Amino acid sequence: MRWWKVAGLAGLAGVAATGAVIARAERKRRAYSPEEIRERLHHRLAEASQPPAEAD
Repeated sequence: MRWWKVAGLAGLAGVAATGAVIARAERKRRAYSPEEIRERLHHRLAEASQPPAEAD
């Protein structure tokens, strides 16, 4: 097999793997109910609003 065929197959495998990762993340994101999303966002906002703890 020529090197360009191997490079093409590797590129195709990379595109397929990227698509699978994106699809999995989308399914995980859609699994949350609107109330869960709202609760998580409020929690993140509360954490971001607190001043950082001072390290010794």
